[in-house]
Amino acid sequence: MAISELVQSLKGKLIVSVQAYPGEPLRTPEIMAAMARACELGGAAAIRCQGLSDIAAIKGRVEVPVIGLWKEGHEGVYITPTLRHALACVWAGADIVALDATDRPRPDGRSFEETVAALRAQADTLIMADCAGIEDIRRGVAVGCDIVSTTLSHGKAAIDTTLDDGPDIALLAQAAAEFPGFPVICEGHVHTPADAAKAMEAGAWAVVAGTGITHPTSLTSWFKAALEA
Repeated sequence: MAISELVQSLKGKLIVSVQAYPGEPLRTPEIMAAMARACELGGAAAIRCQGLSDIAAIKGRVEVPVIGLWKEGHEGVYITPTLRHALACVWAGADIVALDATDRPRPDGRSFEETVAALRAQADTLIMADCAGIEDIRRGVAVGCDIVSTTLSHGKAAIDTTLDDGPDIALLAQAAAEFPGFPVICEGHVHTPADAAKAMEAGAWAVVAGTGITHPTSLTSWFKAALEA
């Protein structure tokens, strides 16, 4: 499979996830767009973001590629769960659309493979497969996704993690060894520069960091916990 020029441009680079959770004070498109621009100035090679308003606002503020997704719900498949969600991300301006690549049931009844095929038929976009394990990564590669990632391997939201929870290096290394030269991205629990360096050493094509850069509530709680310890 040929690797697109855009994906090639991400090799060895940092991608920053710019997201805020419902009810948080930073959860407005304007703030997320400003945060994304600040990360771009710091050297981010791409921005990952969620929700149509945020995708559109960030696309208008940065020059680097935008990885878009649409979260709906909290259980099961909630990262861009249907073809409708995926197409909306494209129309909002996403250069890459991130999809849950697990084999769990989806709200519209399509399988992951059917969703990817339908998205390819209806939109000119790159696809990132968010994976929980090696079977999902194999599924993403087999169906022709442009990128696979370890996004879902921890089984819990980034907001529920601690500073000591590191990235899934074991899964990353297994995937990189099984699919040499394929864009396998490390995402999830990359909280420190040392975590990012470990991921690159393990064979990551690129590294996504989010909470450790763009979620001040978590950052503050980590400092507070260290002082109290």
